[in-house]
Amino acid sequence: MKIVPSAPQLLLAAAALFAASPQGVAADAYQPSHYDLSDLPVYKPEAMALGVIRIYGTPLESLVGELASAFRAHQGHVRLDAYLINTSQAFAGLIEGKADIGIMGHKMWHTGRMAFQETFGYPPLEIKFGVGSFDDPEGSTPGLIFVVNKRNPLSGLTVDQIDGIFGAQRTGGWKGTQWSPEAARGPEKNLRTWGQLGLTGDWANQPIHVHGSDVTLSTWADLIQQKAFDGGGKWNPDLNEGPRADIAWKAHGKTRDQIIIERVEKDPLAIAFMFKRVVNGTHSDVRVLPLAEHAGGPYIVPSAQSFHDGTYPFHNNVYLYVNRPPGEAVPDRDREFIRFVLSREGQQIVADSRIFIPLDAATVKAELKKID
Repeated sequence: MKIVPSAPQLLLAAAALFAASPQGVAADAYQPSHYDLSDLPVYKPEAMALGVIRIYGTPLESLVGELASAFRAHQGHVRLDAYLINTSQAFAGLIEGKADIGIMGHKMWHTGRMAFQETFGYPPLEIKFGVGSFDDPEGSTPGLIFVVNKRNPLSGLTVDQIDGIFGAQRTGGWKGTQWSPEAARGPEKNLRTWGQLGLTGDWANQPIHVHGSDVTLSTWADLIQQKAFDGGGKWNPDLNEGPRADIAWKAHGKTRDQIIIERVEKDPLAIAFMFKRVVNGTHSDVRVLPLAEHAGGPYIVPSAQSFHDGTYPFHNNVYLYVNRPPGEAVPDRDREFIRFVLSREGQQIVADSRIFIPLDAATVKAELKKID
């Protein structure tokens, strides 16, 4: 496989991965999770893959290299050409016709979807190939946890309550490239006091102090907007935002993530979205809340397993994108590579990388149907 980036470009790629990976415990002290992948299909070629597969996108040279090498052991007549500079190159390569597959460490953002739709008149084919990390210090694209002060008696949150706390009234939301008024909601659904979440006594009339990072444009802002805000982009105006790109605190030996956690530790009225890896790495004395899709539960504790099986609502996914016109088949060359990535062998490579978490069998089955 040919890797195109020059030395300066590789430095940029490393910086991009660092920016997507919150600080935490030392890698050599961490015990990675193990996943039962025995229910995943074994890869068996259904067609001969010929020619060159051009892969553009997120700088995942090591993972893509491992997948390419293992795939070529089954399909020796194919070559992979990778241009892995940054995530935006995935859809740029597809739009310009320079890429066959775009690989992205997060879901394609609205701007990329709009550009693709306006160019071709249809959306790209989207295939999940892994889950963002939970607390692995070598992981990337982590999902979100929600934390409160240890004295706060709140037992858990629903997705709608997260909308009420972190969101605001809105006129609608984006469903793919279409604006939908179905996501509209009024100010009566705002949750601004702890009593509105069911707390009583001295807590009832106390305000909720809301903290978070990168709500302007980030993987984590997009995750909350898609999952809790139904595609809307209106945030609680009182949110205390700590942009992760702000390096001012580094002069004091701290990151914005650490500052957010410290504020929750000190303030009984605070709540924040954060990464489990940061909580672990700072040994923070905060409570991590279980979450439920709907009122009545079940309430799911965030863990590597609940990320793997998809039961925890705010896990992230990572994706492959293909330009497939409606009614047409994915070319055999690209289809076989995707089938391999979703196979037991491919997902074991994903797991062993520790960058991402592998998919479970139900998700693999659903993703494979997209290319049949």
